[in-house]
Amino acid sequence: MLKTNEDQVVEMFMECKPGPPRVGPGWKVDHNGVPFLLPGIGGITLNVGVGDPAFGLAGDHIEPGVSCTANADKPNEFPNNSLQFLSCVGNEAKILTGDAKGETGVVIGHHGGSEHIIVEFAKDVKERMGYDDRIRIRARGQGLALTDYPGIRLFNLSPELLHKMKIKTTDTGTLVIPVTTLVPAACMGSGLGRAHVGAGDYDVMTSDVDTVRQFHLDRMRFGDFVALMDHDNSYGRAYKKGAVSIGIVVHSDCRLAGHGPGIATLMTSPAALIEPKEDPLANIADLLKIGTRIN
Repeated sequence: MLKTNEDQVVEMFMECKPGPPRVGPGWKVDHNGVPFLLPGIGGITLNVGVGDPAFGLAGDHIEPGVSCTANADKPNEFPNNSLQFLSCVGNEAKILTGDAKGETGVVIGHHGGSEHIIVEFAKDVKERMGYDDRIRIRARGQGLALTDYPGIRLFNLSPELLHKMKIKTTDTGTLVIPVTTLVPAACMGSGLGRAHVGAGDYDVMTSDVDTVRQFHLDRMRFGDFVALMDHDNSYGRAYKKGAVSIGIVVHSDCRLAGHGPGIATLMTSPAALIEPKEDPLANIADLLKIGTRIN
């Protein structure tokens, strides 16, 4: 078992509500110059959840499950900025009010731009939810560290999920981490240059058909753990040869230039300390037995 400082990690309650879908005025234009009008970010999304394909939807930047906010009017301000930073992938979410009171779900990531955290609930639970329902997040994970691997930094990851990720140690001092996809550095787009990765995400650009086909990018599912090759997320999102970052797919493919499936960061190493190993079951749905599972 990986040694961590989890006995020192602070645990807090945060509260939020489902964030209504956000629709901008007018047409949007895709990377080929084709205008489109489609559903986008936000909402209680009834028929899309973790484990489902992130491609092929009649939508753009679709967030699976339930998109949540603590301040829909001022998404970048308190308390929503605290919700974004403190809520970690794998945290429990409990509904406190409404017809679905008492039901629980799992935080699966956060999405920059919309400034939502995204929570997976079972479909029958979502059917009973409303936009005034209060949801309590048992926030725990920021500050988590691997005590034997100081060269690998963790972000946005609950200790409980870390221990279920089937990570293996090696005799050479590296960690073998299961992922579904190896994403080449050149494909990382919108979100680059942000000062830190304790909130938000950045996108895998999918505008080049040949690259998508070569690296099987269009096989990604919501909740997949993926490896971002030659990308260091230690102090922001940056290209660095030999670095590896591990993230989770939090929103769907997108038609806009510079965009694509969104990846929230979970761990990173500027040195060659992470060995990604391809595994089609490396998805939070399969690990936690939620959503749409392969196995």
